[in-house]
Amino acid sequence: MSFPPRLAHLATRAVVVAKLGPTYAAAHSLDSEESAQRLSTALSGRLLTSLLDATWGQMLGATKRLTEDGLLEKVAATLGDRPQRPGKVATTTPGWSAFLVLVDLEAGTASDAARRVMESDEGRKRGAAGLQEVAAFLAAELTRGR
Repeated sequence: MSFPPRLAHLATRAVVVAKLGPTYAAAHSLDSEESAQRLSTALSGRLLTSLLDATWGQMLGATKRLTEDGLLEKVAATLGDRPQRPGKVATTTPGWSAFLVLVDLEAGTASDAARRVMESDEGRKRGAAGLQEVAAFLAAELTRGR
């Protein structure tokens, strides 16, 4: 499934960083500036595309009443005047932890041991499950408004 281009225009890298930043900062005991910098670096490539694709799938699966255009309008209304409003701090679960390791790998801050674990079959499976869990969180953050 591919997400519509408008979703990428609404949920820009800066918006996604703002929504995920508080959880990343809390999990790594970082200040918000360092957290945003690492997330921005990690989301500058394929990870953002994968996350938006999974988020769009979560959004479509969560609504029965809205059309795709209606769903995009809801995202636009939610982001409204404060698109970079920080997201809630999510409870860290094994899925979130796997996603955070993926972020660290993309940002270049993960150890070689973490890289080897995530390159294994089990690591890829956990990473994919984590991506889906974070996508569900992001979908909720992007549609919780008006």
